[in-house]
Amino acid sequence: MDLVKIRRELHQIPEIGFQEVKTQSYLKDILSAFPQERLEIIQWKTGLAVKVRGLNPTKLIGWRTDIDGLPIQEETGHDFQSTHPGFMHACGHDIHMANAIGLLERLIEDPIADDAVILFQPAEEGPGGALPFREWLKNEQPSFLPDQIYALHIAPELPVGTVATKPGLLFANTSELFIDLHGKGGHAAFPHLTEDMAVAGAALLMQLQTIISRNVNPMDSAVLTVGKFTAGTVQNIIAEKARLEGTIRTLNLPSMLKVKQRIEAMCRAIEEGYQCKISIDYGSSYLEVNNNEELAKAFLRFAENYTGILAKRSEAAMTGEDFGYFTEELPGVMFWAGVDSEFGLHHSRLNPNESVLEILPKFIHQFFKQL
Repeated sequence: MDLVKIRRELHQIPEIGFQEVKTQSYLKDILSAFPQERLEIIQWKTGLAVKVRGLNPTKLIGWRTDIDGLPIQEETGHDFQSTHPGFMHACGHDIHMANAIGLLERLIEDPIADDAVILFQPAEEGPGGALPFREWLKNEQPSFLPDQIYALHIAPELPVGTVATKPGLLFANTSELFIDLHGKGGHAAFPHLTEDMAVAGAALLMQLQTIISRNVNPMDSAVLTVGKFTAGTVQNIIAEKARLEGTIRTLNLPSMLKVKQRIEAMCRAIEEGYQCKISIDYGSSYLEVNNNEELAKAFLRFAENYTGILAKRSEAAMTGEDFGYFTEELPGVMFWAGVDSEFGLHHSRLNPNESVLEILPKFIHQFFKQL
């Protein structure tokens, strides 16, 4: 199959989490073109699971690919750029899907001993598809739940042909953060009759920045970033409402709980000090990705001896990925795959080098073959 063509067609129809209707339909059309004798396909919400029977199976090997896009206006200028205004495959999930199709093609044409299942998972970018997909497989379709599972994520900063991972912790625990402040607005000339939420929100924002430096063990790592702060309507009205939007990232769950406890304590203090009401929403929270020690070491050994692949041992990153809900219960490995893009993940001009699609499906297929 022409994987570049498939990638570009998928690139044109990005859809956000659990709205991947066109994407699912496109994937089903692609899957229908394969010989069906050794395939078993099931549908979950806007996702799919495709099982391929092996020659002499003793286990089920899983491959997970995410399928959703992001609410970002594309600025690449490609003639195949997004046809959905305000949405883009800015995290490389179009590359992920095309790679999975290429892997599936090889599993059909050159069978491995074991059964394999490819999970086309929706909603990785939010609100999170991995956990409910895993639970559905476990409870409703146990024959599709893999014994071990693998996945990749493109790495714009690495050259094509590079794969990087490590045993143990790879990605952080993450949580979204939305804080809404409600007070009493009014005319700018009469501030004493109001409770200014622009001031309250600014005070809270500054206090939040002390949590990491004063409440988290300095030998640990954590991030609390407020990326968006909005308040007010026009210049001569004191703000009745304010909203802070951010993200929390930690390398362990106790630190995540500690950060959230301190956020809640600070919000209670702001409520008292500024006579307002505050609500907190943690949105989507993702579990850390922990690579199985033995499987990750085996993967790196294989990659080091594979012609055309440069294997690297990566460092843990504050990146968030809901693949952690698979590795929570299943032995698995996620790795970075270089795509040599000048612009990074979640950038409106992300431009992965499509030559990676000539390398990865064959590499992963050969890895599966020797498991």
